[in-house]
Amino acid sequence: MNRQELKTIIQAEKNREFSQTGKQKICVCCGAGCLSSGAEEVMKKLQEEIKARGIEHEVEVIPTGCMGPCNQGPLLKCLPGYNMYQKVDCSNIEKIVQSQLVEKKPLEDLLLFADLREKPFLDAREDPYFKKQLKIALKDCGTLNPERIEDYLAHDGYVALDKALFELSPEEVIAEVKHSRIRGRGGAGYPTGLKWESVYKYVNDQKYVICNGDEGDPGAFMDRSVLEGNPHRVLEGMCIAGYAIGASKGFAYIRGEYPLAIKRFEQAIKQAKKMGLLGSHILGSSFSFDIEVRIGAGAFVCGEETALIASIEGKRGTPKPRPPFPAESGLWGKPTLINNVETFAAIAPIIRNGGEWYSEIGTPKSAGTKVFALAGKINNAGLIEVPMGTTLREIVFDIGGGIQHGEEFKAAQTGGPSGGCIPAAHLDVKMDYESLVSLGSIMGSGGLIIMDKSSDMVDVARFFMEFCMDESCGKCVPCRVGTRMLHDLLQKICDNKATRIDLDRLEELAVYVKEASLCGLGGSAPNPLLSTLRHFREEYESRMLTHDLSE
Repeated sequence: MNRQELKTIIQAEKNREFSQTGKQKICVCCGAGCLSSGAEEVMKKLQEEIKARGIEHEVEVIPTGCMGPCNQGPLLKCLPGYNMYQKVDCSNIEKIVQSQLVEKKPLEDLLLFADLREKPFLDAREDPYFKKQLKIALKDCGTLNPERIEDYLAHDGYVALDKALFELSPEEVIAEVKHSRIRGRGGAGYPTGLKWESVYKYVNDQKYVICNGDEGDPGAFMDRSVLEGNPHRVLEGMCIAGYAIGASKGFAYIRGEYPLAIKRFEQAIKQAKKMGLLGSHILGSSFSFDIEVRIGAGAFVCGEETALIASIEGKRGTPKPRPPFPAESGLWGKPTLINNVETFAAIAPIIRNGGEWYSEIGTPKSAGTKVFALAGKINNAGLIEVPMGTTLREIVFDIGGGIQHGEEFKAAQTGGPSGGCIPAAHLDVKMDYESLVSLGSIMGSGGLIIMDKSSDMVDVARFFMEFCMDESCGKCVPCRVGTRMLHDLLQKICDNKATRIDLDRLEELAVYVKEASLCGLGGSAPNPLLSTLRHFREEYESRMLTHDLSE
């Protein structure tokens, strides 16, 4: 397929969408969360009921990716009115069809958050849950069928790739990414454009692009949902990156616990190849690029770049000292670009709309939006995307609907095992890279766990340390031995057997592990401990014995 044929197909798909403007469309959330709650059976029952009423030509039923409010699933979204139904099961399908499709009025008692609102919003976009969000990486997740490339084309799919190949040089693509000020969403927050430029500058006969989909933080499901809900967006971002840095081969490294994400991304690769959007001489240009999927075995340390590279090479996933960095010597010793799923998902909109458009969203040092997996003791748990700089208070109480059972907010854990805990005194902190670091936490990949007053902060630190201890690859002593020693000291405190000498030893050892570990796993493992000590020290001190039990 050449460039003109792509434009013709995109226009045809947009015309098809426009011709169905008056037609009812029911989107059934078929992300992993809703599928586990029975969404597949709901969709089948919905199709049967519509057919039984003879209105199948007036209604289109499509499976989609995650819609956001995961703990309210299975979810249905009815377009064009944007009526959303929560906790749908086969027993209430008949009522929904009768009210929504036959009588043309929403069934209010089943609408989204009907059990939490005095009067639910007919148009779900007006609900604070959605109104305070801005979706870029998640745009069209929950609206298009992720298993049809035609749906993606109808939503400006591959327009950015076309623009990059025929209107921009590789240097100009990199300049747009730099101008956007997007920073890597995998956790470190390194400027994406600078990373691309670094790989571009190295001259070699072969370069690689790697998409890091090895999401391993407890409670995190951002990358999984993007891959499940809009795989072509990630694929397009990888292709643009390949063109920009001069790579001809890409790998998507996706953890094995994400079978649906793997299936849909592999399907997207096949569809793109069939249409000439992947492979040799893409769209008739001189650029050739191919992508393969590599399945991770579930090692948390493989989220670290050099460990991930070793895993793709068929070796044990352990990190290497840097330099050299992957930009110079990565996969099989060749210059390699590694970004995570969310970063690649933002590339196509940046190229379509321009770097300046993206740079105006967020804060001066943290541009754009961030996807968070909102979990824990929160009413509206799920997947959200907000502009950088949105306050924690807005996320917890406006989007999240407050703490379950009206309890008091105590803390928010950001950044997973690598992050820290933010207390109630800092509820108005802006969710951006610099602000979180100033409080002893990090943005991380986007895990956001909310805790109420029942949470034991020492036990929270012990839990995350146990996770890091178990996931340590064991290559370096500070991490292999240090995390175990820290865990044992935390366990001793939890068991009310520690003295102030133990507490002093805990603090001293935490700093050593943080500074001396080989990779980011050990280097960040003490963060939850240190942040809870900083903000909740009284919970540690209240457990101290006044004398040593050995005396």
